[in-house]
Amino acid sequence: MGRSWELLSSVFLVPVSATKSLRVAVLADSDTRWKWGALTANRMAPENSDIRLDGYLLRGRATPTARQLDEVGVRADALHEVTAVQFLHAVREEPYDVLVLALVGGGVQAVLHGLGRVWEDGGAGRRKRPVVVTGYVGVVYEKLADGLLLRHGADLVLANSRQDADRFRAVYEGVGADAGSVTEVALPFLGGAAYDGGPGPSAEPGGRPHTVVFAAQPSVPENRRDRTYLLNRLVGHARRHPECEVLLKLRSKPGEHTTHIEELPYQKLVQRLDPPANLRLVYGHMGEVLDRTDLLVTVSSTAALEALHRRIPTAVLTDLGVREALGNHHFVGSGCLASWDQLDAGHRPVPDEEWVARQGVAAGGAAYDRAFDTARARIAELLARPGGLPPLAPYYTPVTAPGYLPGLLARHHLGPDGTPLPGTPAAGKEPGPVRQIVRRAARGAYRHGVQRVAPVIRRMGEL
Repeated sequence: MGRSWELLSSVFLVPVSATKSLRVAVLADSDTRWKWGALTANRMAPENSDIRLDGYLLRGRATPTARQLDEVGVRADALHEVTAVQFLHAVREEPYDVLVLALVGGGVQAVLHGLGRVWEDGGAGRRKRPVVVTGYVGVVYEKLADGLLLRHGADLVLANSRQDADRFRAVYEGVGADAGSVTEVALPFLGGAAYDGGPGPSAEPGGRPHTVVFAAQPSVPENRRDRTYLLNRLVGHARRHPECEVLLKLRSKPGEHTTHIEELPYQKLVQRLDPPANLRLVYGHMGEVLDRTDLLVTVSSTAALEALHRRIPTAVLTDLGVREALGNHHFVGSGCLASWDQLDAGHRPVPDEEWVARQGVAAGGAAYDRAFDTARARIAELLARPGGLPPLAPYYTPVTAPGYLPGLLARHHLGPDGTPLPGTPAAGKEPGPVRQIVRRAARGAYRHGVQRVAPVIRRMGEL
């Protein structure tokens, strides 16, 4: 998809063998969703079989950069940047067995309707349609009904825990929609060595220091006051414990976007606080950071589940309240809620085992290894179904949501019936070099506006 993506592909592609038993396409709209989608695809592949994984990155504000993809570390056999219409064209041409839609809810719904149009009436001379899978990247703490109904219509809607599976089925059944697609799995990126107790708060000189990690989130909390408060407490903790290493784990660098827009990057705010030498900013793979973590602190990041899975002491902050807007209400009953005052005094939360088990984490290596068995079996059964699969049947249709659905589809240049709108660029046509330069400049200008101009305008409005 242009010279820039040819270079990107040369970095992230892996050799392709002559034959593949399963062809999977993952469509993702951010770095975190690409990670979830690609790892999920690999976990669902039949045992002792090969998988060809084609990656499609949906063009938009959060399209991952080469650095972000490298940090995720998940490789593909092919990688393309596409629009939704281009993805639909690729699916029409390629014999995929499974499609994984790793998108926001509105994107999933648009693509489901577009796919329905592609395979309408079997599509003259068309092969059997692939199995369509979707789900969530992590903790589902907001817009439960909205997000779920936008994902309805996929063959499998993956739930990352027993608790999520119960909630998902209740929503679908409550509106009269088929809940048979809900399939319990687990987060695909859990793993790593179990915590061994670490060096303790007073580490031996020359050894690994006791390490406290604050896992920052792009959108929680969202205002400057609360973010500055958390940073001040982090800096204060580092000053109180000079023998410890304190890490501020960041998801993206200024100018990059991930799943959520970040208007006030922590790395810019912390510069004004004169942090001590034992406080450092780190990027990179979360699993590698957890390898040296003795206490994980966050507001509500999915990193908390990764840490709990490895039995690493984990604190979910209550300083700003336990509120739905922060997402830390999801951890009520976990035993992990704590304040900076408590952590400064040496408190280490002890997780509730029953709560942890319902989240699909820290359930033992064997149980986690089997977490995708049901999904794998369901995909095999669907692929083997005589006569192929029935048409996709999302809950939202022009009849059930005539005032909502057309707008969702139009954002991706699709009409109410899933057909590309008139004037939509040809699906297979590549943009010229000038258009690519303009697109990159526009994306950079958008990110500059979000992170620099918008906060200034907001402050001026508060005067």
